[in-house]
Amino acid sequence: MSTYLNALTYSLHLIFRPFDGFWDLKREKRGSLPAALTITFFVVVIFMLQRQYTAFLFNFNNLKEINIYLEITSVLIPFILFCTANWCLTSLADGEGTFKDIVIATSYSLTPIILINAPLVVLSYVINFEEGAFYYFFLTLSLLWTAALIFFGTMVTHQYSLKRTLLTIIGIIIGMGLMVFIALLFMSVIQQIIGFFYIIYKEIRFRV
Repeated sequence: MSTYLNALTYSLHLIFRPFDGFWDLKREKRGSLPAALTITFFVVVIFMLQRQYTAFLFNFNNLKEINIYLEITSVLIPFILFCTANWCLTSLADGEGTFKDIVIATSYSLTPIILINAPLVVLSYVINFEEGAFYYFFLTLSLLWTAALIFFGTMVTHQYSLKRTLLTIIGIIIGMGLMVFIALLFMSVIQQIIGFFYIIYKEIRFRV
């Protein structure tokens, strides 16, 4: 239990010292997969809390139309796509990180979203519209901080240079887009095949 808690709280060190943090995360095994998945779980929870419980001044979502399963997948699918595209691309480009390393580094990079966005839900109830600039500043900060950590995490995990990491991130984003396109295309083909066999079934049943 203490090992798990140490791995979980290590995320607080990593977000302030990313180079040393990601190096020790991989080389010294300071992190763990259970702790990483816990961080991802809390990110999903925070995202759902933001969507449903942020004060109406800063919440433009129709609460009646919110689907909890859709909210969960809207976080997990990009996470899975990023890790998969990262692993596929870096495996071909001499990256040193395994899929497990990528998942752990990416999960730990999401820590600022938890630390900043959770208090923002409460803060949204005690500030007025004129003070909303503070709300949006910290919301943007959490996203930029997370993006920077993902960048440095990719660089340290695979032992890439700054330029190569930038090109890799661009390649990962393109790869994510291609994976979504292929998935949608596959689903469309499956639907057409099912429809074709359903028409044949109706024809046979009608004639019989």
